[in-house]
Amino acid sequence: MNNNPKIPNIEHVPIYPPGHSESIKVYESKSDLDIWNAFNNGDENAFNYIYRMYVAILFKYGCQMYKDQNHVQDCIQNIFIDLRRKRGNLSEVQSIKSYLFKILYRELIRKTKKEIETVNHSLEKMSQSFSIEFSQETKIIDLENQEEKSYRIQTALNKLTCRQRQAILLLYEEGMSYKEIMVAMELNEVKSARKVIYRALATLKSLLIKN
Repeated sequence: MNNNPKIPNIEHVPIYPPGHSESIKVYESKSDLDIWNAFNNGDENAFNYIYRMYVAILFKYGCQMYKDQNHVQDCIQNIFIDLRRKRGNLSEVQSIKSYLFKILYRELIRKTKKEIETVNHSLEKMSQSFSIEFSQETKIIDLENQEEKSYRIQTALNKLTCRQRQAILLLYEEGMSYKEIMVAMELNEVKSARKVIYRALATLKSLLIKN
């Protein structure tokens, strides 16, 4: 729940496009590192910019992993409350989006652990509820006609592991680089992200051929 009156509930936050107000327009031309440093140094407009730019994206991503929207919303609120509390003591961030995805994933697991007995059950519960719904524009494999292709891809995706589906979602739906995926999934190196994607696509292609 939101205990900080300065951070409104997600459903009441208007998601403004960049440039909507002069107070945040200045950040359009800045790098993620500059925006993050401004926020970390106490710039309230930088905080508002980050919140408005990423709250809807985080909510969509969270709901791909966990179907309880209220649960996801609470996790996102906790993230921004925690970030604000720790402002001034945060490490540098090169990609705000991948960093926020990483801590949302952690928060979802942490919150889920409170509802069940073991970490294994937590991961299993998240894995079972993690279902990817790609936008119509998203193209993963160039096969056949749209409706049949969509059905076959979704069926195949559901047979992948949770981590494989997460990696494919980050690459194709969120447009992240391998380096950003490494950060979001807390992998040790970029080649680990490439390996997860490669294996996921190999499995996906194999499943599609069988079907």
